[in-house]
This record gives sequence, structure tokens and C-alpha cells, in this order.
Amino acid sequence: MKYTYQYKALPSTDQKLEINLWLRICQYWYNRQLGERFDWWERNRTSVNSCPLVCHLPELRDRPNYYSQKKLLPGLKKGKVTVEWSGYDLDFSRVPANTLQQVCKRVDKAFDRFIYGDNNGNRSGKPRFKSQPRYRSFIVEGAGLTLHSCSTGGKFLYLKIPKIGLLKIRSHRHLPDGAILKQVQFIKKSDGWFVNLKLDDPTVPGITPDVIVPNWENSLGMDAVLHQEYYLATSLGVKLPSAKFLRRNQSKLAKISKKKNARTSRQ
Repeated sequence: MKYTYQYKALPSTDQKLEINLWLRICQYWYNRQLGERFDWWERNRTSVNSCPLVCHLPELRDRPNYYSQKKLLPGLKKGKVTVEWSGYDLDFSRVPANTLQQVCKRVDKAFDRFIYGDNNGNRSGKPRFKSQPRYRSFIVEGAGLTLHSCSTGGKFLYLKIPKIGLLKIRSHRHLPDGAILKQVQFIKKSDGWFVNLKLDDPTVPGITPDVIVPNWENSLGMDAVLHQEYYLATSLGVKLPSAKFLRRNQSKLAKISKKKNARTSRQ
């Protein structure tokens, strides 16, 4: 059984600087992939029933997808990447590879929902480039991610995060025994950093609901009567009386209200 718990993270000053840098790199990588897809889409898109007389003839290249954009990561990690509009240098080698690959999946899902839609055919709006306030989370998973220890009294937990070290989190909810940590999502909110721990407990079996085919034997009809003392009737001929909790206790409520008003007036 898989479930997710959210906790308040208490990183040190150096850890905050590193986590903010990871978030900045993930935001740039997200916008860069999205811009590449929009550029290809605008240059190669043509209506089915018409073709413009004057059009741009782009350089022939494959359509960007999850796998083609993920292959760019080893080259980006060899040196620093300079952001054109700000001139800031970003070092992709400081971010784990799995975290950057999760950004590729995020872009791929957003663009597919815009073009193809979901299973019901409902399409989402055009994905937007993420500014700093809008891009607030990233995911860490893979080897090296473990639940390290907990403090005396169980008030705090310590997570071992690759390239960050031991991260202290406030344990307001007990973790079940035998839970395996699969993924950690960092979320930046107005009051600090939070972590979503995705856990897997193999001792709890998964829910496999049985499919029940309705028929006359396993079905029950119900109807509101609202006549005299009855308020509900079933197809088996059973009539349920009305409890009328409010009407029966209305006199009690009046007495309690009088006592309450008398106390407030004396004060």
C-alpha cells in the first residue's frame, strides 16, 4: 500500500541555499523544455485543409519528447549554463539526475494534456512558463534516499538526502513500522519548506474491490415518505420513523439559551 505524509522541514542555512538553488535550476530546466516544444510546435504546425503560401521552412528535426530532452542532461552537466536574460550561471551537476528527469516528466504530461487531453477527451489549457512564485516544488528519489533516524522522544525525524545530507523534519505524525521511503517531494510555501514522503508499506494489502452486478436480489429501493411519523420507506415494505431530534430538544435549547444570556448580562 502506498501513501503520502506531509511534514514541516527544518533545514539549516546551508541546506536552504542548496535547496533554493535546486528549485531555481528545475524552474529554468522546465521553462527551457517548454520553450523548445513551443518553438517546434509553431514552426511545424500546419492546418489539415490548408497550407499558407508564404511560410517558414524550418530545419528538419524530430519532435521534442521526454526521451530526446532527457538525453540533453549529460551535456548540460559538463559545464555551467548561463541564463540569457539574467546572466546567472547554473550548475546542473549539483542537482541529482532523477530530480531533473522528473522535471522532464512534468513537462511531458503538461504538454500532452494540452494537445491530446485526458482519457475523456478534455484538453487542458496551454502550459505557461513558470515564474519563481509559480514553480514551488521538485522531487528527489532513487538511491541514497533513506529514513536515517529519529530524535529522543520522536519529535523530529532525519532524512538522508543525496548531496544535501541529513535533513531535519518535525514529526507530528508517527510513521508506521515497516514503511519504505520511495520518494520525497520538496514544496516551498509562505511559511517555509515542507516535504511529502511517499511511503510503501508491503504489510498492508492493496484494496481490490469486487465488482458487484446490480440485480433485483441485491438491490434496495428507498423513497422519502414525509407523512405523519414516517420519513423513509424501502422496497421491502419497511417504514422508518422520524427521529425529530430538534423538535424533541427544542425546549432544552431554549432553557440553555436563557442561562447563557443571563451569564453574559451579569458579566
